[in-house]
Amino acid sequence: MSVASNEPVLKAVIPAAGLGTRFLPASKAIPKEMLPVVDKPAIQYVVEEAARAGIDDVLMITGRNKAALEDHFDRHWELEAALERKLDDEKLRRVRKSADLGNVHFVRQGEPLGLGHAVLCAKAHVGNAPFAVLLGDDLIDETDSLLQDMIAARMRHGGSVVALMEVPQDQIHLYGCAAVEPIDGETDVVRVTSMVEKPAAADAPSNLAVIGRYVLDPSIFDVLETTAPGRGGEIQLTDALLTQATSDQPGGGVLGVIFRGNRYDTGDRLDYMKAVVRLAVRHGEIGSDFREWLLEWAGSDECNGLEQHQLTH
Repeated sequence: MSVASNEPVLKAVIPAAGLGTRFLPASKAIPKEMLPVVDKPAIQYVVEEAARAGIDDVLMITGRNKAALEDHFDRHWELEAALERKLDDEKLRRVRKSADLGNVHFVRQGEPLGLGHAVLCAKAHVGNAPFAVLLGDDLIDETDSLLQDMIAARMRHGGSVVALMEVPQDQIHLYGCAAVEPIDGETDVVRVTSMVEKPAAADAPSNLAVIGRYVLDPSIFDVLETTAPGRGGEIQLTDALLTQATSDQPGGGVLGVIFRGNRYDTGDRLDYMKAVVRLAVRHGEIGSDFREWLLEWAGSDECNGLEQHQLTH
């Protein structure tokens, strides 16, 4: 395990090059990261999370047809001017917020060669410093401090850090899975001894799934450059982290921070809709009214009779 490091984590990488095929046809012309979750695109929640952790330098790894991401985090002078003329300060604040979160940069992945390859595309931008990786499918509630806790764990112990979450055994095959051992003096911080990508339930070393938050030592780039394609013919970040977990080289070692807070999965259509509802009922402006309507509708004849009137698409 690396020695403790007081290097600050000042940069974040957000892979956003996927085609979003699970959301077709909605994602045919609109990046899936721009699909709204209540009143903000999903990607904005992720950048806001980085900003809360003190990170104001964000690199998005994109692909073709992702120009809307760049537009969203840029200033929209015409719209701002129109809102200023109308003296609509509240909408003006909302429009400007995405551009004021920090310095957001963009680079194209080029080929869809996996998450590990996407992270490797950030090497020139990140340089020789620790950095965070945030996947857009996992939204972490703004009241939780997962990323801050991961950065603090790295500063105490060094190495790289992954976020872990307990999941039912029949769902572990959907995730990377970690084998862990305790660390003296720590409660929800563990040492990762092994990792398996999407194991069968019978082969899983634990019920701790790797969710989409990482704080990585820059030595991960050297490992990724020599990591052969794995599952699906892609360069897997999990494979590189497995190498790091058993490495005694500088920067080696992997920690896990066990997350027990609120996570919203926007990875497929059903979980996306659940995330929208959960965040809508917590919304500061519309939450109370929406929750009241939702409870009323759930007991209505319309809701209870839907099985006879399923819509097909």
